[in-house]
Amino acid sequence: MLTERQRLILHAIIDDYIGTAEPVGSRSLSKRGDIKFSPATIRNEMADLEELGFLEQPHTSAGRVPSNKGYRYYVDHLIKYGALSSHELTVMKSFFAERMSQMEQVIQQVASILSGLTNYTSIVLGPEVFSTTLKHLQVVPLNERKAVAIIVTNTGQVENRTVDIPEGIPISEIEKVVNLLNEKLRDVPLLHLRSRLYSEIGAELGRYMNGCEELVGILQEVFESKEEQDRVFLSGATNMLNQPEFKDVDKVKHILDLLAETPILMKMVSSQSEGIQVRIGAENNVAAIQDCSLITATYSLEGRNIGTIGILGPTRMEYAKVMGILDHLSKELPVILGRWYA
Repeated sequence: MLTERQRLILHAIIDDYIGTAEPVGSRSLSKRGDIKFSPATIRNEMADLEELGFLEQPHTSAGRVPSNKGYRYYVDHLIKYGALSSHELTVMKSFFAERMSQMEQVIQQVASILSGLTNYTSIVLGPEVFSTTLKHLQVVPLNERKAVAIIVTNTGQVENRTVDIPEGIPISEIEKVVNLLNEKLRDVPLLHLRSRLYSEIGAELGRYMNGCEELVGILQEVFESKEEQDRVFLSGATNMLNQPEFKDVDKVKHILDLLAETPILMKMVSSQSEGIQVRIGAENNVAAIQDCSLITATYSLEGRNIGTIGILGPTRMEYAKVMGILDHLSKELPVILGRWYA
């Protein structure tokens, strides 16, 4: 448990580092109006905070920078988010006053507003990612080695794709598998088809036939191709280039490559939890963004989560500002989307 003095010093260090991207020293902290301690006292507390794992000391500097543990404590215990700035409120009011005729236009505009207000990268999952479900799957053989897989959704969309039939698997066995899938996966959101394919019915598929892994792999690709057509909107991807910690070209390239991978983005951003979710550094299970923080918020309509908005940026992120914007937008967005779900 940190003392009140340690909390105050940690808060000040993280605030300064977020603003300057430079390691923070005891002398600079002692000059702040809200820090009433001597440089020697501050140095001692900084050393203790480092020993506790909340701060780190770069090799080239006597100053300290926050660790991921420090950021986590900062987010969980030291900051509050709430009122937006006058500029942020003006942008939001202008957005909600607009008359947009297409949901796609609304979601793209949300992504643009988020990246513009934060100077980070925004990722928005549109409502159809969650509300579009599987109605029917059909596999129509063309010959002994080729078939057409057809996916029909609850919205009437039809996707078909030619697939190779694994050698040695008769059409009659494939029909059994398709019947099982229609029984088990009907009304499952497209977002969750691939995970459910393995987690819930993989073992049951194995009882139907030997060597079903190859067929499951083919169906997984079919589901993935359908997922990629759903609405995932990005804005401000190149904002990463403006952050001092991403001057390493290889590091940025990995992040930009990731942002082009729609299925991975969907998994990263989708959340079944309500409210603001903050993942810092290694809390992200995708290697390319383990030097980043990802903050997400779901937006709901009539008690049902219908989408997610998220911000990706460096761990040196303006957490309170981003969380406040996401909180405000996630509560107001359903108002404008209500016309499509009335």
